Amino acid sequence: MRIVLTSHGSTGDIYPVIALAVALKRAGHAVKFATIPHYREEIEAAGVEFYALCPNWEQPDLSYWMGRLNKIRNPIYQLREIYVGAKAYIPEMIARMDAIMPQTDLLVSSYLFPMNKGIADRHGVPFATLAFAPHVIPSPDFPPENLPAPRWLGRTARRAWNRWLWQSANAIVDRTINISISDALRKASLPKVRNFFSRPAECVLVTVPEALFRPPGAEIDARFRYTGYLRWQSAENSALDEEIKAFVADTPDARVPILTFGSMVYYNSGEWMERFVRAWPIGRKIIVQRGWAQFPQFGHASHIKVVGKMSHDQLFRHASAVIHHGGAGTTASALHAGVPQIVVPHIGDQNFFGSEVERFGCGFRLKKTVWPEQLHHALDRLLADGSRLSRARKVRTDLLAENGPANAVRELETYVAACRIPTTPNVNN
Repeated sequence: MRIVLTSHGSTGDIYPVIALAVALKRAGHAVKFATIPHYREEIEAAGVEFYALCPNWEQPDLSYWMGRLNKIRNPIYQLREIYVGAKAYIPEMIARMDAIMPQTDLLVSSYLFPMNKGIADRHGVPFATLAFAPHVIPSPDFPPENLPAPRWLGRTARRAWNRWLWQSANAIVDRTINISISDALRKASLPKVRNFFSRPAECVLVTVPEALFRPPGAEIDARFRYTGYLRWQSAENSALDEEIKAFVADTPDARVPILTFGSMVYYNSGEWMERFVRAWPIGRKIIVQRGWAQFPQFGHASHIKVVGKMSHDQLFRHASAVIHHGGAGTTASALHAGVPQIVVPHIGDQNFFGSEVERFGCGFRLKKTVWPEQLHHALDRLLADGSRLSRARKVRTDLLAENGPANAVRELETYVAACRIPTTPNVNN
């Protein structure tokens, strides 16, 4: 098959799609990854064909928009901000996607860009989406995040309540997107977005492990298919690895806590780092990854090592615990590392993943506003509980037994094969 994959955002939105692209290529399919040029080098380094979409943003541009999202607490307003930021570029993006559809047998898109369904439909191309967070899957057995039914309701009433909430969530999100980009959709002759949660596509790959994340006994539409994690890591840095080995050499088990907030942006990152340095015990070693926040290194704080871009798998091999923001990709990496975690949610689905880490028994959450001062006490509490380490190791063992990319390839091949089966009209004699 000739397959086009597309996604936008931070590396957490890009790396799983690279993993899928590589798996599809190994299965014999021709694959293009359509996204912004910022990720071209990573995509081509994986041996995947790159197809450029606008805008031609560089890291400061991406950080600017992520910083704007960080200031917004309401997830609906965050979603609106995403489309407001993309609005000026959507006509060209649609034109570029239209141009390659005649040579495409399957289009797979991040669920955040539902207008791609209209593009695929008008070219008669099967369309599938990727959901990186399972809490966007509707079910009568659980509500949208943070909207539980009253405890006194019976099961039948709770299910009716949940259905109503999901229908309302569909309507609110559909309206938010359509208002934000209505001009672009109309000019491109694309239909309005419908059923963002319940019917984004006939095939939705949920890229988390079913055994770990699916609520037991929950009723979920068959279009939602759990694959397991799609994980991709950047190339390892041997020189930096030697630096880290030297830094942790005199610590117990040659491991230290590692803090990484990924694509989260702090406009005053120096002030946050100063607060952290003042509160962190002198002599207690920790590694801080700069991330998009660009946390600075203070020369007098020799017990705090700041590192730049680096594979999470490589970095977390040196971790006694991981402190992170709860992004989908970073949570996956921390779970695969098999160490306890502290999640400091910033935006979006991060509070959901933090609550899941607590449910797994691998760690707990800490508020963003207080992490610089309270982190060392929270780590003492985390590491004093051996059950969290045992549980983290058990989760890692289970995850290493799965093959998410292979599962995703199989689901997509099955879906496209079913799309090719002609339907037989019913004839009443």
